[in-house]
Amino acid sequence: MGKSKQPYYDSNWELYKKAPDDFFVPHSFDEIMEWKVAGWELPASVCCVIRVASTKNGKVKEFIYRSPAAAKKKIHKLFEETDIEFTVADHESIHHFYPEDNETEDV
Repeated sequence: MGKSKQPYYDSNWELYKKAPDDFFVPHSFDEIMEWKVAGWELPASVCCVIRVASTKNGKVKEFIYRSPAAAKKKIHKLFEETDIEFTVADHESIHHFYPEDNETEDV
């Protein structure tokens, strides 16, 4: 069976393109950083979001969990992999984990 196409959602970009500049409120860099980086908000139904990036090819996958137990299980599984880095965002914090060098040196 063929893969069905995702539905097209009209973004009405022409309306924004034609709008005069004074229609848009200017914001400073600090305002944007505070709003987008320090002001994340997850829906109440979501426990956490885990974003996994491959250090080999840069591909990114995102996993959304409603259950803390399922999220913990995924995190433990991710710690066993060495060619990824991942970020976990929950309602209170964001944590970024980098791969560790698992090779041991003979001294």
